[in-house]
Amino acid sequence: MINDTAQQEIDWLYSTQLFGIKLGLDNVQRLFGELNLPAAGQKFIHVAGTNGKGSTCAFVHSILKTAGINSGLFTSPHLIHFGERIRDAERMITPTEIAAGITRLRERVSDWNPHPTFFELTLVLALEWFAQRGNPWVVLETGLGGRLDATNAITPAACVITPIGWDHMDMLGDTLAKIAAEKAGIIKPGVPVITMWQEAEALEVIQQTASERKAPLTIIETPWEGETGLPGSHQRWNAAMAIAALRAAGFALNENVIARGLIDVYWPARFQKIGPIIIDGAHNLDAARVLAQTWREQFPDKKAEIIFGAVSGKDTAAVLRELAPIAACWHFTGFDSPRALPADTLREIWNSLGLETLPVTTHARIVDALEAVRYPRPTLIAGSLYLAGEALAFIENKSAAFECSAQ
Repeated sequence: MINDTAQQEIDWLYSTQLFGIKLGLDNVQRLFGELNLPAAGQKFIHVAGTNGKGSTCAFVHSILKTAGINSGLFTSPHLIHFGERIRDAERMITPTEIAAGITRLRERVSDWNPHPTFFELTLVLALEWFAQRGNPWVVLETGLGGRLDATNAITPAACVITPIGWDHMDMLGDTLAKIAAEKAGIIKPGVPVITMWQEAEALEVIQQTASERKAPLTIIETPWEGETGLPGSHQRWNAAMAIAALRAAGFALNENVIARGLIDVYWPARFQKIGPIIIDGAHNLDAARVLAQTWREQFPDKKAEIIFGAVSGKDTAAVLRELAPIAACWHFTGFDSPRALPADTLREIWNSLGLETLPVTTHARIVDALEAVRYPRPTLIAGSLYLAGEALAFIENKSAAFECSAQ
């Protein structure tokens, strides 16, 4: 149970989302300088990309845990509560620790102009906690882009660029080359970089950037051949990049440690099966395409009853088009996010596609949608990680702990 004082501090942190997303490193570099961050001797593996970066981070972290290394893990967004963003191999940051860290930061930045953003403050909070915990390694997932993302203020031992696709075009650019240039901005002079075969336009930018910065580049050409704890053939590619990143960072890991780490990984809302329900946070074109492929691999003879919700600013029509071939019917739903599209808007987008006629119902809340599905037909929840988190909280009886977030 969170006490009132701690809750006030956490509420204040969420209120900084009103400052929006501001790309740039000035504020975070200033905070790093004043707080002596990162901790002396701490090393990083930095991961950017459009899709798969969270899973890749989870694989790296799980392998390190299996090897007995208590590394930190910084990811976003959270699914149920803020603490998920900041953890190590032993535990998550606690509400009391969050509140104490926010209190210190809040006093320090009260007169700053521009004021640090939610993501900048969250990153600094994380690095302070990792320093206090004495984590020798930290796995960092970028928030948005890479070049001007707050996480890019660190210098890693190795970096990873997962597949690049169409997302956040309003901030990252309207071509794959422009988006790739932002993602490749995490490449540092002389620091090994790992990627995989992907769209030629994006790969060319990564290769050129690595060459200019004399950064050794490894392009993964084959996936991991063993099993992983995350369903889908695409996860074997993420696993292969994770292994390569650890080796590039100087780890000589036993094959049994690697295999066990990849099996034991826990990364919810990525084709996560809970009874007849599958939860996947696919929210853009490429993620939806991979989700449809994974569905066919797992359920070759069945279509899904799809509960779908999305946020504004995404190419929702493209996502629906990719998922349509595996859909038996649609349950369009709203959810607890200021960015959530109304269910009626989703139905209008679907109708505008002119695809096969399917049964459609609309719901104000995910709870209503879950009550309307016809079990035991397999049910897929997709379209947004925010929706996935709220659904997961309800299914796991953790709704009281759910924290709505806009970022």
